[in-house]
Amino acid sequence: MIIKLVVIALAGYLLGNIQTGVLVSKSIGNFDIRHKGSKSAGTTNVLRTMGWVPSVITLLGDVLKGALGSLIGLWLMGEWGARLGGLMAVIGHNWPVLFGFKGGKGIATSLGLILVTDPIIGVMLPVCQAIVVKLTHTMSIASIVSATFYLIASVIAHFGAWNYIAFAVIIWVLAVYTHRENLVRIRDKKEHKLDFEEINEISKKKNQGG
Repeated sequence: MIIKLVVIALAGYLLGNIQTGVLVSKSIGNFDIRHKGSKSAGTTNVLRTMGWVPSVITLLGDVLKGALGSLIGLWLMGEWGARLGGLMAVIGHNWPVLFGFKGGKGIATSLGLILVTDPIIGVMLPVCQAIVVKLTHTMSIASIVSATFYLIASVIAHFGAWNYIAFAVIIWVLAVYTHRENLVRIRDKKEHKLDFEEINEISKKKNQGG
């Protein structure tokens, strides 16, 4: 059992180390996304900096990491192996040893994990995120609300099963912790909002080879 736990943890963490945003920015834009914008390797910074297509590729890659980490765990040890593998993928994404411990905020990778371990809740999360982004134009608020929604939904779906709820709390804490600087800017009313017209212009220039 210990060997399987180690294999799941290592596999999940190493999968998380694959920084999709960094790979996309270097291959398409010939720069490191962590040196641009918010300095994050996540989907939102790619969206603001490079436009829609690179951000969608980044999103799918980051979701896939969490899902694969969970599926490896599910294969080796069942449900709780899936949760461990996915959690380690999130940790690997946030603090990747292969990229100097500078990664993203783990929201997309967490979604991949949740789609495997709690698929009904997982399908609801992007809808929640999209609604909040539409209302606020602020991805950090949407991410924190989505993480909170996951926690509340887990409490309802697994009421009385404290191990499930404790796991949801861990995911929520990681999401809030990685957004701590965003929370300060939200409090001070200085948080960056998504400018979709600007993003569309960036995308158009990229499509035209500008």
